Formats: sequence, C-alpha cells, structure tokens
Amino acid sequence: MATTQTSSDERLLRIEQARAAIMFEGRSATDSMVDAWFNHSWIERSWRRCMARGRRPDEHLAFDVLPAQATRRASDAGHELVQVARPVLDQLSRAIASTRYFAILTDANGIVVDVGGSIDRSDARAHLITRIGVDLSEAAVGTTAIGAALAEHQPVWLHRGEHFFRDTSVYSCAGAPFFGPDGSCAGMLDLTGVETIERPELKHLAAQAARSIENALAIARPHALLLRLNWPGHAIGDDTDGLIALDGDGCVVGANPSARQMVSLLAEPRPGRLHCSELFAMPMEMLFDSAGLEHPLEVPLWSGLRLQVLSCAPGQPAQGRQASRALPLRDVEAALIRKAVDEARGNVMQAARALGISRATVYRKLGKK
Repeated sequence: MATTQTSSDERLLRIEQARAAIMFEGRSATDSMVDAWFNHSWIERSWRRCMARGRRPDEHLAFDVLPAQATRRASDAGHELVQVARPVLDQLSRAIASTRYFAILTDANGIVVDVGGSIDRSDARAHLITRIGVDLSEAAVGTTAIGAALAEHQPVWLHRGEHFFRDTSVYSCAGAPFFGPDGSCAGMLDLTGVETIERPELKHLAAQAARSIENALAIARPHALLLRLNWPGHAIGDDTDGLIALDGDGCVVGANPSARQMVSLLAEPRPGRLHCSELFAMPMEMLFDSAGLEHPLEVPLWSGLRLQVLSCAPGQPAQGRQASRALPLRDVEAALIRKAVDEARGNVMQAARALGISRATVYRKLGKK
C-alpha cells in the first residue's frame, strides 16, 4: 500500500511539473524534466488550445447550463441517442457500482444528455457536472475526458491535475467518443469520479460501452436488411461485428465503425448513395434471400478478401454465434438458385431472369453441386 501511495504521489508531482512547464514557463512537456511522465501529447494539445482561447488555469468555472430553449433543442436532437444508450448506461451502472464513479453521456458538442450510476447530489462537484443541459465541452470547461475525447476522437484517461482548470482537478475520468451510422461523431461517454482512486482501466470500459452505443445506433437506423460482418474464423453475434444497414433497394443507409474498417469503401467520402453491389462481389438478391439462415455466408469483396456475412431482417436475432462455420459461397449460391428454379416451377430461363444471371450460369452453378 505504501508503494502504491508513493507511486501516486510521484505521478501527481510530475503532472504539476508538466503544468508548470507548459502553462507558466512556455516550455514543452517533452522537456527532459517531464518527458518520462508525459507521453500523451493530446493532453498538451488540449492545454495549448485552452491557452489559445485566453483561458487561465486559476479561473473559476460556473459549469453553465444552456438556456432553456437551447436545452430543449439539444434534448430533442439527442432523443434517439438517449433511447438507444440507456441500456448501455444501465449495464455500466452495475459495473461501476462500488467505485464512486458515475457515467455521463453527451452529444457531439459536449452537452450532457443523460447520466447513469450512483451520483452523490449532496456533493456540488458531482451535481454540477451531471445536470442535463450543462456544457462540458473543451471550450467551456477546458481539458476534460469529455472535451479531449470529442476533440481527439480517441478514448482517453485523465487524472486530477491533467485537467486544465484547478476547479476540475478534483476529477478523474475516462472518456470515449462514439460515431453514428453516417460516420460522424455522435457524442461521447464519460466515467468520472470525484477525489477517488485512479482507475485507468475504466478507459477500456468506456471504449467498450461506446462501441455498444455505436452498434445500437446502427441497428436503430430504419432499414430493410442488416448485415453482420466478421472475418473468417471469428464468430458472429457480438459487439465486434461490423454492421451495415441496407434499404429495400440495397443501398447503404448506415454502418458502424467496425464495418468501415473492414470494408474500406464505406469510409471513403463520396457523393450519392452507395449500393451493396459496390461492396460485395455477388448479386444483391443473395444477401436478401439469405436473411434468416442460421449460418453466415462467406462473401467475396471486390478486393479479393472474404468476409462472413449474416443477413438479418428487422427484429430478427443474429444466429451466427451458434454456427460452427460459415457456409461456402458456392453452397449458398446453389441453394438459392435451386430455390429460384423451384419457385419458377422448373423454368430455368424465368429463374435466371429473377436472379439476374444467365441460363448457362444456372446450369453451371447447379452442376457443381
């Protein structure tokens, strides 16, 4: 215990040295006296942004709530976010129940839209920052996990004096941004404690919860088909899945960050709508016809890579984690072609037209089986 306390005291001392170097002496935190501690240049960037706004660390903060009309606008705009994030906040509340930390949900501007966990309302330091409509952006309250996560678009951990203002140096907080189905930042999730034990592992918890919110936002987007993606060898059905929402025409109406990382075309800015045929080297109809199958398909991308894809109609549960392997594409193709021929009562030409392929392709595909 004594060693832990010494280590904590030394860390706080190094934080103060870094503050003095940057805020009062005009030096960089990478100077030799502090570079052993200060390996997070994003903190220095945030401090310098605060100083560029003319702010000084000894200023007193009012933690202003937006005017009533602006609060209503923020509340209306964040209604869907609050709805989809509430189950995640409830789960977080259980995870942090015995730690004296609580959860704060903000929109993309750093305005508080919901809170969770056990909050001591008798402590003004906790009460002030957990009011719906309070502005906790970097411009308003300086360097915090909230402002830093929104500015840097990455999960962060911030302890005591790493905050810019002295008034916020009583907090320790983890924050993670989350991104909406259109790829833009939709808000952030913060876990904060007041004069409590440093728990940097909460950064992982915040990042994991942010991923859950991203997935919930993607699933909530109105769609005709939801595609769950993962690489071969990885089970489908959890928060690591890529998610792509399609409308009835096969156009992409939303995707989560995991999908944008797996299918690079999703991450590229482009005019107009993106069709699933531009992503997957297979007919759109196969994706829709496979909805409800227990096993995922092994689907080729135009890059030559392959993904497992499980198609789900709205409200349909993902079945992929029950599957021991993905069905090879040729088996799925043959099954779907055979189904089309059966529905055409044996008329191969009619089945080929329905599938958008040639009659020769129908015979060839069925001949492989």
